[in-house]
Order: sequence, then structure tokens, then C-alpha cells
Amino acid sequence: MQADVVVLGAGMIGVSTALQLQRRGRNVVLVDRRAPGEETSYGNAGLIQREAVEPYPFPHDSRMIFKVARKGGIDVNYHPSALPHLASPLAQYWWWSSPSRYAQVAREYSRLIAHCLSEHDSLITEAGAEALVRKSGWRTAYRSQAALEKGLANAERLAQEYGVEHAPVSGDELARLEPGLTQRMAGAVHWTQPWSVRDPGALVASYASLFQARGGAFVSGDAATLERQGAGWRVTTSEGPVEAAEAVVALGPWSDELLRRFGYHLPLFVKRGYHRHYVMPTPLSMAMLDAENGIMLAPMNRGLRITTGAEFARLDARATPLQSSKAEKVARELLAIGDAVEQTPWLGARPCTPDMKPVIGPAPKHDGLWFHFGHAHQGFTLGPASGRLLAEMMCGETPYIEPAPYSATRF
Repeated sequence: MQADVVVLGAGMIGVSTALQLQRRGRNVVLVDRRAPGEETSYGNAGLIQREAVEPYPFPHDSRMIFKVARKGGIDVNYHPSALPHLASPLAQYWWWSSPSRYAQVAREYSRLIAHCLSEHDSLITEAGAEALVRKSGWRTAYRSQAALEKGLANAERLAQEYGVEHAPVSGDELARLEPGLTQRMAGAVHWTQPWSVRDPGALVASYASLFQARGGAFVSGDAATLERQGAGWRVTTSEGPVEAAEAVVALGPWSDELLRRFGYHLPLFVKRGYHRHYVMPTPLSMAMLDAENGIMLAPMNRGLRITTGAEFARLDARATPLQSSKAEKVARELLAIGDAVEQTPWLGARPCTPDMKPVIGPAPKHDGLWFHFGHAHQGFTLGPASGRLLAEMMCGETPYIEPAPYSATRF
């Protein structure tokens, strides 16, 4: 099979890249070992987060660091056996999270986030996926008045610096809007711009169906078989070898393993996360973050999805769903939740970089090889916007966003 471009990875990043290249007349083959949207892109809160202009920094507060070290919260967990492997990227993550460096990171990160809704919007319409999407935003809810006041102050700052829109919600109003709450909250911040998706994997699959309906090919294959073929690239698939002039690595947390074969040693690491669905007699009207505990409660087609924060561990380490169990216990303090839908929590991994920005652009040492990974918590949000940037670079167009901050050469 011949193509102009082979895209490795059929998550939100890979599928969006394939569509953006296809829009520009490229013949694209999309390759993955699983169906589109069944890996990392499946396991998230289903939010297209226009408000997420600032990535998650490494804490510099000594009290927070001590809390994490003793595993005192729900939002962060770690495997001690993984720390030697993670020491270098986490040290760099801490370095980039210092206030002066982080300010620049956030400015560069926010330029991509600013386009997330408009780039998703066109694909949602073209894919006929409107039924999956609600454009009503989501809420960060607070149990204490002190936390609420701090959250509102931060929301005002984001409004001033980035134009992020929000609305304050009082405790009484929140109780009226969410009759399923069994505990009174101090109030909430309603982020009004973001969109929510009731089945994230289904949205990726709908984008993939659009790609195929327009003549693109999706084939099952192993990205680990990627190799040089003359001046181009070759990968083995279930339908035989695919040869292309260019290849895009969009393998999320598995990108590092492949690229080491080609001599690249980028400081990548993963944050693992869990979710589980529950029967809920009185559904929430929109996704809600329990701010003090760091758990997201998102209404999905399968029930209430309870997601956890970050687990620092090796990609292939055994599942340790301690956070999921704690999250369920805390969620039951707020809502009348029924039985779990799945027997065990789902586990996935987010691909991360120490400076919190994705890697988008050409491979420094190989012509025709392109990188597109490292979106951490926001791959689902950024897929179409990030895919557009890469496609413009690959097709010789003037990039709509300055690409230098996302280049692999920064490492």
C-alpha cells in the first residue's frame, strides 16, 4: 500500500492529524494496533477545555510536596519503584514549574488552547457528531468558602490575562441546579466556554469514520515495525506493508519507546489515570470537579464517570487503582451513586514533557519523520488545533501559530 503520509496512532491526536493532512490533499494511511479512540483518548473527562490555558505545574509549595510524598491526597499517587526512572524528567518538570519559567510556558501553551473550540467545531459538524457534544461548559465546585474565594480570584485572573469566561455560582444556586447533590457546597466556578462530550472514544471514532469516508485508510498494524525504506518510511500492517514518503509519530505514551530505536532520547514520562462509571439515579447536568479532592464527576452515556488525577509510574506497571477507590468514597459523600458499571477501573496513561508543552514538528535527525505527542492532560482538547499546526508545517503553509515553542530541538 502506498501513501503520501503514514500516521502512527489513532487516538485524538493521530486521527486529527490524518484529517488535517487529508484536507490539504495528502493521501494518508492511519495505523494502530487497536480501533480509533480505544486507548488514552477514551479515558478522560470528555471536556474540550477552552479554559485550560495553564498546564498543570509541579507544586513548589512545601506543604503540597509533603502531602504528595506521604500519599495524603487523591489527586496524586506514585510507585516508589518508578522514582529512579522518573527522577530526571520530574526534576526538569519541577525546574520548568518555577514561577518565572512557568509564566512563559503558559503563554506558549495558551496559544494552542485558544483555537481548540473552533478546530473541533468544524470536525464535529463534518462528522455529524453533534449529538455527542454539549456546549454548556462545566463547573469547579468547592466545599469550603475559603477555597471558593480562592477559586473565584483565580478565575478572575484568567479572565484578565487570557480572556477565559466564567460565572460564579452560589451554594444555593448550585443546590438548585444540581438536585442530585446530597451535601451542600460553598459554591462553584462555572467555566462557560468549554464543551463536554458524553462518549470521548465515540467522538474519536466519528472523526476516524469521516477520514475513511473521504478516502483515507485505517489499517491495523504495529508501529514498532517502522523502518526506513529508501528515502521514505515503511510499516508492517495486517494488510501488508505500507510505504510512505513521510511518517508521523502520534503514539502518545508509546512514542518514546519507538523513538529510542532511532536514537532520540527525549525527557518524556507518563501520568497514569483511572476512571470508572457508576449508575446515578439523578444525573449531574454537567461535569463537576470536586476541587478540594481533585476528582472529576462527568455524566457520560455509560453513567457517571469518576476520574482520578495523576499516578506516576512506569507505563507497563501493574494497575494500582487506589485513587479510584478513594475517589468513589469521596464522590459518595456528594452524590447518591449506584453500583459500578465495570468490574474494575479503566487505566490509561497521559504522555507528558517536563516543560508541559507538546512536541510538534520535524524529527531533528530524520527527513520525512514528524513528531506529534506529549499533550499530557489535553490531547483530547488539542487534537484538531495541534493537528492543524503540524499539517501546515508538513505542507509548507505558513503556520497559524508560531511552532518554535513545540519543537523537539528545545530539548
